[in-house]
Amino acid sequence: MMDGNVNLRMLVMEMLLTENVYSHVIVRDVLNKYNYLAQQEKSFIKRLYEGILERQIELDYVINEFSKVKVHKMKKVIRVIMRMGAYQILYMDAVPDAAACNEAVKLAQKKGFATLKGFVNGVLRNIARNKESIEYTNLSVKYSMPEWIVDMWTAQLGQERTELVLAGLLREKPVTLRFRDVPEITEVDIDSAVHAVQEAIVRQGGKMEGHPYLPYAYNVSGTDDITRLPYYENGAFVIQDVSSMLAVTALGIEKIACGDSAKPMRVLDLCAAPGGKSMLAADMLEKCGVNYAVVSRDISQNKIMLMQQNFDRCGLKHAVAAVGDACLKEDELVGTADIVIADVPCSGLGVIGRKRDIKYNITPEAATDIIKLQRKILQVAVSYVKPGGRLLFSTCTINSDENEKNFMWLKNEMKLTPVSLDDTLPKSLHTDTTRDGYLQLLPGIHETDGFFISIFEASEV
Repeated sequence: MMDGNVNLRMLVMEMLLTENVYSHVIVRDVLNKYNYLAQQEKSFIKRLYEGILERQIELDYVINEFSKVKVHKMKKVIRVIMRMGAYQILYMDAVPDAAACNEAVKLAQKKGFATLKGFVNGVLRNIARNKESIEYTNLSVKYSMPEWIVDMWTAQLGQERTELVLAGLLREKPVTLRFRDVPEITEVDIDSAVHAVQEAIVRQGGKMEGHPYLPYAYNVSGTDDITRLPYYENGAFVIQDVSSMLAVTALGIEKIACGDSAKPMRVLDLCAAPGGKSMLAADMLEKCGVNYAVVSRDISQNKIMLMQQNFDRCGLKHAVAAVGDACLKEDELVGTADIVIADVPCSGLGVIGRKRDIKYNITPEAATDIIKLQRKILQVAVSYVKPGGRLLFSTCTINSDENEKNFMWLKNEMKLTPVSLDDTLPKSLHTDTTRDGYLQLLPGIHETDGFFISIFEASEV
């Protein structure tokens, strides 16, 4: 499959051979560089690259079933070529099996492995002939998830819910847009913006559908250049996952800030990048018409710059991004924030569906070690909350050690009072745990990534 002088499979192979760069960064950079390609070609690149990463454990199992030379003993280039061929055979119905085999042979020849073309061709054709009879030995192979993660989730969630989560992580993940209902800033009402963006996406061959949880959230698929959509430049919408929106919604900002007793509000977002929560909090306060300040911190100067650019694009004059280490307590901030947002660093197991290399890089030891960092940040975060103020503690992972245990630590050791989420979250998400102050969102069960949300209130005393 080629467009002009671009061999798409060769491009994907080079992407797969790239080391020490996050997969979502590789995809973004390649699609930006080759933005002139037709949407079909760009979709092919993205599907093949991400699919191979996503199904790597399964692909290696299948290849090993039909190859005398096991995957870990193959030269790196050949290993990548075999995975590419196997994925197309197993998961890309639009690609004939013969084409997948032939193109794999061509790649081997072009990369200087002509002597192995018979091996590549033979193994892949054997897979193609027998693909309907392949049997998977366990959930790790079936869903391409490291065994230790499967075992941990099975112990914490039970086997039935674990399998739902594993299947959910493999589903296609749309981009979610949040349309901003602040026409005095965007200079367009939300309905007009939604209509214009939806029409533009349909013209590109994509689609946009409302999300079931929040009226201003929309799932978008079939388009990869969000920045060229109508009203992007004047900030009528932002890219933000719905789980992140729900976390801010759970704070109940409108109930706290709006009304006759409205007072100036200060929001402190400690691990703010990429800034979605800060912007939603600012929008909610803008609608209330109160005086407010949103201070967004992150340790990365580059992320701070990107956040501030987004704040400026969205016309948020009272939201400021600044470099700060969330682990280091700043005395001048102690007891000053009405709301503190602490979306702390975590193992990231809830967003594997978007960042596929996480599952191959995270270890049980790393998932345990990060809890120390989380508690260090949370201890600082608690000190910043005013008496009677609120703390949002959230993560993008599925691990009770990082989530529920930290929740209990904040309640018992930090003496914070959990706040029921039933008054702020959609009824479809209400459970016994939301009444108790927290919610674990699970892909495959909820229409979101894996995400943990909890809200606490500081004592008035």
